[in-house]
Amino acid sequence: MTTTVLIADDDHLMRAGLTAVLESDADIEVVGQASTGREAVALTRRREPDVVLMDVQMPDLDGIEATRELISAGRAGSQVKVLILTTFEEDAYIFGGLRAGASGFLLKRTRPEDLIRAVHTIAAGESLLSPSVTRRVIDRMAHHPPSDVGARGVDELTPREREVLELLAGGLSNAEIATELVIEESTVKTHVKRVLMKLGLRDRVQAVIFAYENGLAPTQRAAYY
Repeated sequence: MTTTVLIADDDHLMRAGLTAVLESDADIEVVGQASTGREAVALTRRREPDVVLMDVQMPDLDGIEATRELISAGRAGSQVKVLILTTFEEDAYIFGGLRAGASGFLLKRTRPEDLIRAVHTIAAGESLLSPSVTRRVIDRMAHHPPSDVGARGVDELTPREREVLELLAGGLSNAEIATELVIEESTVKTHVKRVLMKLGLRDRVQAVIFAYENGLAPTQRAAYY
């Protein structure tokens, strides 16, 4: 099944390079390019790609605000996934993008094969952070006191679902969680879906942030994506 992608970046050469990299994969089709945040929003609404590869610093409307507009206006069942790709590894961009609803955050120094894999991962409904970005999330959350762990939905989690949430926050994949808990990967997927539903979270990235903000993810257990 082909994954459709829209590229938003104000650098013409960068757009051309990203298009060449992505279309080297037979299962990815670039369906549009945008040079401003406003254009990215308009083109995404018209062409409905599976994934938007979004730069942060763009004229007219920056990538963070463009992401927020796209996610907040998404229709049930057809919501686009945003993967932020930027040169800038700054907290304001990382946390701004994640809170705006991005499903992933990669740096432009990412290897081509990792970018292709990331697009497929995001399109499949998973979330992805580069190792350095994951470290920033974990380090920042570790230095902020957690809020009351009685936050919305936490009490509804079963002991096993709470375990899964903690392992998610450590950056473990479904396969790694299955190995850790000695259960089937399909069972892990079911637990993850229930955790997200009970906590009212959109995806794994939000689950990571939620876990750290609510004291549910001991930093000493953290592994990196």
